Amino acid sequence: MKETTRIEIQLKRALEGEAWHGPSLMELLAEVSAAGANARPIPNAHTIWEIVLHVAAWHRAVSRRLEGERVNLSPEEDWPAVTNTGEEAWKQALEALHKSYQHLHTRLLSLKDSQLDEAPRGSNHSIYVILHGVIQHDLYHAGQIALLKKALSRGKK
Repeated sequence: MKETTRIEIQLKRALEGEAWHGPSLMELLAEVSAAGANARPIPNAHTIWEIVLHVAAWHRAVSRRLEGERVNLSPEEDWPAVTNTGEEAWKQALEALHKSYQHLHTRLLSLKDSQLDEAPRGSNHSIYVILHGVIQHDLYHAGQIALLKKALSRGKK
């Protein structure tokens, strides 16, 4: 099996499901309402909504890096502000996450194994490291979301 295929499988498991560790990012988000996404059950922690926007921002950044663009996210791009907290805005945030993932997935499928050791322009890391890094990043934030959901459910009891 090609290494790019192995990486693609891991990205898909982290985002869509059949992850070894438990629920994927999209599975964790499936039942979250706008109110839940915007709640801050842990003081000084990011909200689920903020994390979703952050993860999408990094999917887009990695896709752009793989396309040869130099990308350094500003603090505002890294952690975009939630400006509208309605249900429709939450649906749009989830759709943006899904689109960012689909674009990254498509970009990954276009790579050849021989490109994995290359570093994109402006990067100190190989494509291999960047792709594994974005998967690790997604799973790290999935864990945060799982904890936020538990904290939210405790607050409802």
